Amino acid sequence: MRKWSSLLLTLMLLAVPLVGCSRFYAQGSAASASSLLDRVKNRGKLVCGVSGELPGFSYVNQQGEYSGLDVDVCRAIAAALFDDPDAVDYRNLNAKERFTAVQAGEVDILSRNTTWTISRDTSVGLEFAPTVFYDGQGMMVKKASGIKNLKDLEGSSVCVQTGTTTEQNLADQMRKLGVKYTPIVFEDVNAAFATYEEGRCDGMTADRSALVARRSVLKNPDEHILLEELLSKEPLAPAVINGDARWFDTVKWVIFGLIEAEELGINSQNIDSFTNTDNSVVKRLLGTEGNLGQGLGLPNDFVARAVRKVGNYGEIYNRNLGPGTPFNLPRGQNEIWTKGGLLYAPPFR
Repeated sequence: MRKWSSLLLTLMLLAVPLVGCSRFYAQGSAASASSLLDRVKNRGKLVCGVSGELPGFSYVNQQGEYSGLDVDVCRAIAAALFDDPDAVDYRNLNAKERFTAVQAGEVDILSRNTTWTISRDTSVGLEFAPTVFYDGQGMMVKKASGIKNLKDLEGSSVCVQTGTTTEQNLADQMRKLGVKYTPIVFEDVNAAFATYEEGRCDGMTADRSALVARRSVLKNPDEHILLEELLSKEPLAPAVINGDARWFDTVKWVIFGLIEAEELGINSQNIDSFTNTDNSVVKRLLGTEGNLGQGLGLPNDFVARAVRKVGNYGEIYNRNLGPGTPFNLPRGQNEIWTKGGLLYAPPFR
């Protein structure tokens, strides 16, 4: 009897991990089958959540045409998936509704000047792709006000958009400096800037890139200055829903591909000259050697598609924010690492 009991116990111990293992693979298979990547590919279009109101990042003109760095990120992903950068439906989202739209599956990707924070990465249920713009929070004031720094804002009012990190950063910095102020908060960013322009706020705070972009469309841009002080660091990155590794990998590696292409000197104009290169690094990136795309569920030339149709990261930056644009923002931290910046792509190997 003791012998049979021991045998039964042994079989049970062996069976438990096998059952667990089967469940693991079953779950993995189901997760794989239900990836958003498959649904996007079957739909034939990417649904991209943007601001639609921030020149240089995502802005829609009177003809209904979208442009900006955040928009080009979506266009690059569409080009990688469909070889068509225009296979994108855009959804304008304000700061309050943007995360719910991702959680509810209303958008496939949020590409909307959103700061990567630990709480958004964990509690909110997002996964952040590589940072596409390193920013910092700034303060805009009227030149005639005589305000030179944050301490000069003692007893003043500051316009800020609620539901953003800027509202929290402002409170932290002013508390640190011992400056008393009155925050005037808005859900709608247009209302915030309009109130500031009307003179009902002494200062307007947002990401410095947003302040520069918005200043360009004020009635008299030269009457407004940005204080030199930074209130925070703001790594702006696209985000997708948590728990879908295949879709997250797709978004992540398309963006890395744009950065790697710039580092290797491959752009939309010269990409065809690399067709017969014997450089294995370039060949793997462009999909003429190896099968790196296959591992993602994409064509092996997915990076080549994005670069050829939309450009590498540097082209995207210059087209939307660089010299020749109304913003003329220096690359600074947004240079690739070989030129002293923070942009870096892991190896395509």
